[in-house]
Amino acid sequence: MARLSVGDVMPVFSLPALDGSQFDLSAVRGKRVIFTFFRFSSCPFCNVRIDRIVKRWGEFADDTVMVGVFDADIGDLSKRMGKRDIPFTILADGDYELFARHGVEKSFFRFMWGALRSPMTFLRASLNGYFPMTLSISKMSTIPVDILIGEDGKVVEAHYCKDTADHLPVDKLIRFSKGE
Repeated sequence: MARLSVGDVMPVFSLPALDGSQFDLSAVRGKRVIFTFFRFSSCPFCNVRIDRIVKRWGEFADDTVMVGVFDADIGDLSKRMGKRDIPFTILADGDYELFARHGVEKSFFRFMWGALRSPMTFLRASLNGYFPMTLSISKMSTIPVDILIGEDGKVVEAHYCKDTADHLPVDKLIRFSKGE
């Protein structure tokens, strides 16, 4: 359960994708990759984050590779997100193996802090119909991670979020996608 650090080579992996394919990280070597460990498929904060990125997708470089992985099996992920038009890769890690290998943490306190400090995000999520469909404290307490991976497969930035509402700014993701 080691955290990734700047300069580490992002280990390759293969997981099922929402579109029915099998995603293999080695297939995108040579490209910049924006990678996020989200929480569970019906996480309100995760879904609002995805909406924010989708809304600004036209600002990203045309060849942007973005990958989001959820603590969910592919059936649950398909049920919760299959009808959305998400322009990037969404993966299922139903056994939490990839999360554990990369030091993704769980903290009930930090989950609660994120919820309390972001009431507007929670309100926006509710208005968009995003309700947590799990009562699993284990899934709810997962703290997200944003990782920027360079063309050489090395970690450029590993942002282990402070709480469930903390992420790298979308503007930073856009600049990274453009090589800035």
